[in-house]
Amino acid sequence: MVSNLGNSNEEKNFTEFRRKVRSAEVLSAAMERLLMSLHFTGRLSVVVQNGRLLKSGYEESYFRHSGGPPGGVSGVEGEP
Repeated sequence: MVSNLGNSNEEKNFTEFRRKVRSAEVLSAAMERLLMSLHFTGRLSVVVQNGRLLKSGYEESYFRHSGGPPGGVSGVEGEP
């Protein structure tokens, strides 16, 4: 009985996870506002292992227009 409840809860959580990814709800509202204020155009990468953020990084075209680093490739943060 307990096993069935655990599986049901896990299925609900995974369904919610898939829904958020499909609807692009993977960033907090504060992060979205920050990206919009910077007119960020690029790619964000996030690596998660065992439910924890392992590393993140970005490639952007923002700097190409504002005289930043050549090639538009910037920061990759390592493990915490």
